[in-house]
Amino acid sequence: MTAHPVPRTTRRAATAALLTTSFLLTACGSGGSGSDSGGGQARSGGTLTFAVGSDAGCVDPQQVASNDTIYSVRQIVDSLTDQDPRTGRIVPWLAKSWDIGADATTFTFHLRSGVTFSDGSRLTAQVVKDNFDAVPKLGALGTLAEGYLSGVKNTTVVDPLTVKVTFRQPNAQFLQATSTHSLGIESSASAKRSPQQKCSQGVVGSGPFVLKQYVQNQSITLAKRTGYAWGSSLWHKSGEAYLDKVVFKVVPEAGVRAGSLQSGQVDAISSVGKANEASLKGGQVTLQRRANPGVVFGLAFNNSRPVLKDARVRQAIGFAIDRKQIADTVFPTGTRPATSVLAHTTPDYADLSSDLTTDAAKAKSLLDAAGWKAGSDGIRTKDGRKLSLTVDWIPNSATNQPALELIQQQLKSVGVGLTLKQLQVTQLAPTLQSGDFDVAWSNITRADPDILRSSFSTGLANFYRLPASPLDTSLTGQAATTDTTKRGQLVEQAQQLLVRNAYYAPVVELQSQIGVAKKVHGLNFDASSRIQLHDTWIG
Repeated sequence: MTAHPVPRTTRRAATAALLTTSFLLTACGSGGSGSDSGGGQARSGGTLTFAVGSDAGCVDPQQVASNDTIYSVRQIVDSLTDQDPRTGRIVPWLAKSWDIGADATTFTFHLRSGVTFSDGSRLTAQVVKDNFDAVPKLGALGTLAEGYLSGVKNTTVVDPLTVKVTFRQPNAQFLQATSTHSLGIESSASAKRSPQQKCSQGVVGSGPFVLKQYVQNQSITLAKRTGYAWGSSLWHKSGEAYLDKVVFKVVPEAGVRAGSLQSGQVDAISSVGKANEASLKGGQVTLQRRANPGVVFGLAFNNSRPVLKDARVRQAIGFAIDRKQIADTVFPTGTRPATSVLAHTTPDYADLSSDLTTDAAKAKSLLDAAGWKAGSDGIRTKDGRKLSLTVDWIPNSATNQPALELIQQQLKSVGVGLTLKQLQVTQLAPTLQSGDFDVAWSNITRADPDILRSSFSTGLANFYRLPASPLDTSLTGQAATTDTTKRGQLVEQAQQLLVRNAYYAPVVELQSQIGVAKKVHGLNFDASSRIQLHDTWIG
């Protein structure tokens, strides 16, 4: 493992920003967070073919939020830091060390020397500044990256290899944000291109692989970066990646992906569903799984819709949902029903399972109190209007449709009609931005509780049109405090407000489950339950 100097942080700021946690993860037949490194001597060369279920329509890591595409584009860019998936600790990558101000308003990164991008340009403090200055201009698809940098006052070049980021308010979440793909560092030339150009044509990164070809809705092809020598301190191999080439093929049908893996046409597949587990177990396939931290799968209400402004309607929908039935029936083995708006692997998660019970009688009582009367067709009415809602969803996971169909049945039993509306992956972000929706099936992965602020603060994107409320105070406060105990209390308070006001209806935790041929070694999950391919080899 590559050695790095210990990060220079003040004790107070380090404890505030790192928020170490234990990430609970399970694997089937592989142990730990990914495939083992056994199977003989590791060797270079070969092509890994990975079948995914969807394409986000964009190959800029700073603008992609769908796992199926993150798997590929993550390999193109490096980040300033990395996050240990087992401990949550932040460790060096492009930054060999950093200093954090006592009030967590300043973050100074000391960059490694000798790092180059695939266009030959060098990593400098100016490049990092160019990236961070451009992020707020990304638009609809860049909300994650924009949220991480919200409140930034300026990014300054201290010297060629030292960059300082200053925030207007204390920003405890920022160090972890620098480990994400959303703040992956691109060349200055890429950072200065329009968001649309970066999406369609790709970006120049310093990562272990380069983008060779992108055919929308068909494939993403990567090639090994020759001369790569600045990997994360978590990686086992120094220097270049083992693989010569990686091809991500878009195969929407889960059964076809599974069959392709069994027959040897592909080497790995994403989103293995319950229906395909039995056929893949045994033989030459290993199933690997890890629970994703962040906001769980759930019904994201447009809280500005007249029907959904009434908290009793939102709460009734929550009580009508049988989370355990959905987790057990639709999702892969080991999937947990949601017990908060955050997954249990997220730092400062609070167990609110007592608030997320299934109670059809209570759901009906709340709807009665809200004036919705039982209709002849089973759907309630009020003032001549049916209690019918449309949920927008995208086919980026095989579990989305069956999960929503089961929720549809559960809601109908209490008199709520739910229509399923499938969007293309590229349509979801603009739809949320426009506000032209009732409900969205949603989740967002991040190994830091500040994902709640990114998702639900009325001062940021506020896709779900929440009203200004005490929730804003909790969300702003947790991002500002350098006191880890206080931050944990504010995060718990925010979860309680979200759940008890039913601004969002949590359903199940997302568990990433992939199928990997046994000839593939070292294909590992990172802290966000996405894959890392630098250490992967075939033999």
